[in-house]
Amino acid sequence: MGKRVLIVDDDTSIAEILEFNLKNEGYEVETAVSAEDALKKSLDNFHIILLDVMMGGMSGYKMAEKMRQEEIVTPIIFITAKDTENEMLTGFSVGADDYISKPFSIKEVIARVKAVLKRSEKQSITDEKEDKLSYGNLILDFNLKELSVNNKKIQLTKTEFELLTLLAKHPDRMFSRESIINKLWSETPYITERTIDVHITRLRKKMGNYASVISNKTGYGYWFNTDDL
Repeated sequence: MGKRVLIVDDDTSIAEILEFNLKNEGYEVETAVSAEDALKKSLDNFHIILLDVMMGGMSGYKMAEKMRQEEIVTPIIFITAKDTENEMLTGFSVGADDYISKPFSIKEVIARVKAVLKRSEKQSITDEKEDKLSYGNLILDFNLKELSVNNKKIQLTKTEFELLTLLAKHPDRMFSRESIINKLWSETPYITERTIDVHITRLRKKMGNYASVISNKTGYGYWFNTDDL
């Protein structure tokens, strides 16, 4: 049985093109003409969602944010005409896994879908091997995809969780921005070092008094600093 894909786009011509080509690649495809329509579906049952940003009712950003708040971790790829750096960073901040600009090539979409699914499968395998990682009152739960600090759950996007996991699983090891990109976004060519800095800033803000455990050295990179625990 093929992987299940949900396409959410109010432009039916684009949705039909995507549906036709993804089905030819062996995927099972469903479509929704609005975020409201999509949210009526069991989104956990899909392996990936292709989501338009600008739609008539609820925006794709709002839908993604709502999904992550409800702890639905299905990977999301935004497909949109908005391609500025700020728009991309907004997409990642609400939990997107990738971002494709219109107009796009079908080959690019299929390649991105395969890359995100591959990364998601690798993460699942890793999580099965280890349930939790604890540093005092800071606990990463890989089954629930949650961070808790002093028994308080901290809401992280999928990208923030993966970034913190990478650092926390290798305490006191320096990661350059380039190495972080290669490990988390090796098949996503437009990710920049600035993107990493933005994710780190937002992650630190959410971690409150534990923000300093993510340390950095100018010109070198970031590391999980156990001295500050």
